[in-house]
Amino acid sequence: MENDTDKPSDSEPESKSESKAAGESPLDCRSGQVRATPESITIHAAGRPDGKRLGEATEAAFLAKACTLDFAVSKPWGDSRRYDFVVEFRGTFWRVQVKTARRQRYRLSEYSVEGGGGTTLYTEEEIDFLVAYVVPDDLWYVIPIEAFVGRTTLHLSPRCRRKAKYEKYREAWCLLACSRKVRGWKDIPVLCRCRELPVRCVVCPQTNGACGKAALQRRVSR
Repeated sequence: MENDTDKPSDSEPESKSESKAAGESPLDCRSGQVRATPESITIHAAGRPDGKRLGEATEAAFLAKACTLDFAVSKPWGDSRRYDFVVEFRGTFWRVQVKTARRQRYRLSEYSVEGGGGTTLYTEEEIDFLVAYVVPDDLWYVIPIEAFVGRTTLHLSPRCRRKAKYEKYREAWCLLACSRKVRGWKDIPVLCRCRELPVRCVVCPQTNGACGKAALQRRVSR
């Protein structure tokens, strides 16, 4: 004879896993329909203010960010190459060098990264993109090699409107998800370069509109 107390009660709440599976999925803002999404894992990278460990922490942060955006990321064996990662999206591969942006000593609102490693500048034969991370503002700059080849230092000014040479590359992850043909004149797109990405670059016409796009174009074309 079975004991009724051993049977699960109909009024007992579901387990956490069952409740999560039965819960509503996030809303797709573009279609307005509910869709299922995989669980995400947040990776926190920590490094000392100076030294090699800060660079390692920045690479870990890049890996987490790129994977969140559904890029396939590979790390080359050893450190004999000039790039840190190989990023793939729909069969297209890019060589990416990752760097931590340094705050300027006398201009606290500006940051800089080196256009090379050691005493040698990067070339188009060695890398395709330089990705710079501004840690205090949690901002990423995805800059193609063609935009800075031959330059020793790149100055980033996320809070200054006067010096906006590289502002069009802020959060420009879409450049890793498109071909060179659709980048746009001076890397300013007419149409959104990749609507599938959940982030938008600072010059994306889909978020800025006609007036905002024209203003940004005047700034970054100076």
